[in-house]
Amino acid sequence: MMKLFPLLLIAIAAFGQRFYPDDPLDREPSPRNVEKALNRKLSDYYDLLSHQFKELGERQPKKGPPMRAVGVNTLGEPMDGDWYTKRHYYRRMSLDELKRGPGASSAPSGSQWTVVGAKAEGVTPGFTIIDENKRRYFIKFDPLTNPEMATAADSIAARFFYALGYHVPQNYIVSFTPEQLVLGEDVQLADATGKKRKMTNRDIYEILVKVPKTKNGRYRATASLAVEGKPVGPPRYYGTRKDDPNDTVPHEHRRELRGFHVFAAWLAHDDSRSINNFDALVQDGGRQHIRHYLLDLGSTLGSGSQRANSPRSGAYFFNWKSAATQLFTLGLAPPYWARAEYRDYPAIGLFEGDAFDPERWVPEYPNPAFQNRLPDDEFWGAKQVMAFTDEEIRALVSTGEISDPEAAAFLVQCLIKRRDKIGKAYFAKVLPFDRFRLQDGTLGWDDLSGSVRDARVSWFAFNNQTGERTPAATMPAGGYGAAEISAASRPRQTIVVYTEGQRIVGIDRNW
Repeated sequence: MMKLFPLLLIAIAAFGQRFYPDDPLDREPSPRNVEKALNRKLSDYYDLLSHQFKELGERQPKKGPPMRAVGVNTLGEPMDGDWYTKRHYYRRMSLDELKRGPGASSAPSGSQWTVVGAKAEGVTPGFTIIDENKRRYFIKFDPLTNPEMATAADSIAARFFYALGYHVPQNYIVSFTPEQLVLGEDVQLADATGKKRKMTNRDIYEILVKVPKTKNGRYRATASLAVEGKPVGPPRYYGTRKDDPNDTVPHEHRRELRGFHVFAAWLAHDDSRSINNFDALVQDGGRQHIRHYLLDLGSTLGSGSQRANSPRSGAYFFNWKSAATQLFTLGLAPPYWARAEYRDYPAIGLFEGDAFDPERWVPEYPNPAFQNRLPDDEFWGAKQVMAFTDEEIRALVSTGEISDPEAAAFLVQCLIKRRDKIGKAYFAKVLPFDRFRLQDGTLGWDDLSGSVRDARVSWFAFNNQTGERTPAATMPAGGYGAAEISAASRPRQTIVVYTEGQRIVGIDRNW
């Protein structure tokens, strides 16, 4: 049964049955038709200032029980749908599938690409092109100072986030000559003041002057295939879209957004702000509904898109406590990120694994969903990060086509270190058991940490109408049961697994 609001959860527990015959749901219910969605725009500066100096969204109470994540099934898992799709942890992907990501057969085709748009001003010049199959791509480049860096990050991060369950665009690393670009008819280009004029071939060459060439005189870029559907603006990390009848769960309480903090920390996606996400109105089965995407992943790992990432990556732009500490200690108490040491690999930028602390890592400015996360949200993220083997990480890094093998190996090493720190930090906060199963009246599970040796199980008969539990010697043969798992070495941490016959229908984690 899908959980929509905290009050609804209380009402179900107090006055109605806990589980229904279709629990646990694997997919979200079929979406309601979206009659009209507005293409809203967000100001980057307003977004920064409002999040930095205002408390947006509903926050965890300072006293009383915490607000658990909602929009999950009775196992505590997000359901497949427009926000998220269960992938690598749940349905193991092969190395080829991981490297392919959302697609591997839709790179720009043809010997000539038609330029239908361009961005010449700002720090991220690029083109919009149409290939011979009439597909639209956004062409983005590396900075002159760091060839391969942003394009590698865009390719690698998109495939990681896809394997982690998010909707992302198809990103391809391409190599081309200026002769492949053909200017379309009546293409308009905005100047520094925003005034538009007709674009010329000279403008194409002036953009190419700002980006690096490869040794053979070609240009390396990311070609990002335009996502399906009509753009309707970015989602926020709090509240809901008023024009979307399917958007009923406040974003700051969605598990896939709270737990996204763990993934963003692992891949140094400190630019994980609303404006770098994307909502699209798509058609499916005669209905319109809004699908949510992650975009602009060139500012991940050690990349800051058009420069190497900041040495203070993993810290807020501004923090009152940190500012006060620096003031009163005269700068003699350096923040944790200042202890990081970086290797000189231009194709990577600034990335490391030794000083990284997943508990202290934050994006560039406060994120309401990240700030609302609880130990079970963190466990949900950590179990997926820890599911990537060294070999799989190496395979995903290879999609960045980094020409320096030493730099690529270092990036792999850093990701492995950061992965292991995430597991150590978050597997300590809850009983790290998952993949529960029943066989011949016995409850089994995987200890994801491999370190809990004293777990014990207490069985109860469970009244699905009242929530009452009655001690039982073994798993109830019929009706509903509840198995409470505990460990003397972790006295406050328990898991309750609910059963119905030979099915597992629910999981509660407590700490």
